[in-house]
Amino acid sequence: MILKGKRGIITGALDANSIAWKVAQKAHAQGAKIVLTNAPVAMRMGEIKKLSAETGAEIVPADATSVEDLTNLFVKSQEILGGKIDFVLHSIGMSPNIRKNIPYTELNYDYFMKSLDISALSLHKMLSVAYKLDAISEWGSVVALSYIAAQRVFPFYTDMADAKATLESITRSFGYHYGKAKKVRVNTVSQSPTKTTAGNGIKGFDNFYNVAESLSPLGNASADSCAEFCVALFSDLTRMVTMQNLFHDGGYSNTGISMEMMEIFEKNLGA
Repeated sequence: MILKGKRGIITGALDANSIAWKVAQKAHAQGAKIVLTNAPVAMRMGEIKKLSAETGAEIVPADATSVEDLTNLFVKSQEILGGKIDFVLHSIGMSPNIRKNIPYTELNYDYFMKSLDISALSLHKMLSVAYKLDAISEWGSVVALSYIAAQRVFPFYTDMADAKATLESITRSFGYHYGKAKKVRVNTVSQSPTKTTAGNGIKGFDNFYNVAESLSPLGNASADSCAEFCVALFSDLTRMVTMQNLFHDGGYSNTGISMEMMEIFEKNLGA
């Protein structure tokens, strides 16, 4: 019960495959009271009402690109939960360019700006609103989900790679200011490729998932294990961790090549 008595906001829970869905379940199991939120269009597509019934969490719709919606989210969440917020999960990302299979070298720039606004600037807006409202408790924790494409090239990830790099930069920059002012922690978790609705929408995802699995000494980290890691970052056990990008990927980020991959290449070349 490491979150007993804590209050949180979970964004981005679409369906049972979502990492945010798992985080909500595990935060609830660890004693937290939570509010669920997602954009109205995503709520119509998903099954968030099932999660609401399971966790006893109220739903406050919010477009994460709207300062007005985010202000309403933090004000209403404090009213619902009975006090300041102790933790927030930012699990928000979308690329129209990826959805429309537009190559990185030919990006539609209007779509690109939407990718940045939804996937990265939404974190800044969220933190800025909470900062102005003084809505997050001292030693509170904000966690945003990222991906290693922020540091290394994955051609199929196109403009989402730039969005994740911006997300991680905002984490460091706002993390400094929020830490100095209110001792609030801000971190990103760089997760393994995960079989979520969003992940499965990326062309060639299944092949890459298998490659990452073969390269990671511990294998790909599951959505469940990512949720457990997020819960640990919400808790008081990680009070001195902030402004970090934390790899939760079974060792993938530090592996150059695996014996398994070498054997695959040798077999194919030999043939």
